[in-house]
Amino acid sequence: IGKASRNEINTKNFLFRTREFEQMEMQFFVKPGTDDKWFEYWRAQRMAWFERLGMAKETLRWHRHEPGKLAHYAKDAYDIQYEFPFGWNEFEGIHNRTDFDLSNHQKHAGKKLDYLDAKTNERFIPYVVETSAGADRTTLVVLCDAYREEEVGGAEAAEGGDQRVVLKLKPSLAPLKAAVFPLVNKDGMPELAHKIHDDLRKHFNVFYDDGGSIGRRYRRQDEAGTPFCVTVDGESVAFVLSDV
Repeated sequence: IGKASRNEINTKNFLFRTREFEQMEMQFFVKPGTDDKWFEYWRAQRMAWFERLGMAKETLRWHRHEPGKLAHYAKDAYDIQYEFPFGWNEFEGIHNRTDFDLSNHQKHAGKKLDYLDAKTNERFIPYVVETSAGADRTTLVVLCDAYREEEVGGAEAAEGGDQRVVLKLKPSLAPLKAAVFPLVNKDGMPELAHKIHDDLRKHFNVFYDDGGSIGRRYRRQDEAGTPFCVTVDGESVAFVLSDV
């Protein structure tokens, strides 16, 4: 993983097309003849990884490069595409690069780059199965997939309009894991809320908020993608005191 650059005439769609970006790549070396098996293995692994990040299956799809449109080095190639607000676009590619890379290095460097299998005493130039993804585009996919605009009714609508923004991030990806609120700033509630906050922050990124109505505080955490909120009310204080 590291910095990469490209000569883009037009940058557009926020993080999707930029001149400098973070590139994540893997070169997986395999024995010729096993490359198709490993190619399918890494296709399945990469798609499963994105699903584990919480991305909805219906927003992901495969796009295969047609034989006449393959890169000169590729035996087979697929893109993982996501349905962005601006349409379907790729954010990771999986390629069977055959022995193109090592054969050319060997040819121009004049150094042998074949591999000796100690078990079979067989020599061969490995094929390469490559996975190549943009970290920036993947971040954009996560944000787009988590973003919701929800209609709000009843008392909540009176507080902040008839629509709210919610970022439904998978908890493992959320920058804030929890938020702690005292219901009101009196009657021992702030003290207990601060204690809970201080205990939790030893293990997670936690946010403390005592400003405004409790509904607005929940709303702010919805927008930030915080999965858990802890509200300290009078019953909380009474429970702690009775336990003591």
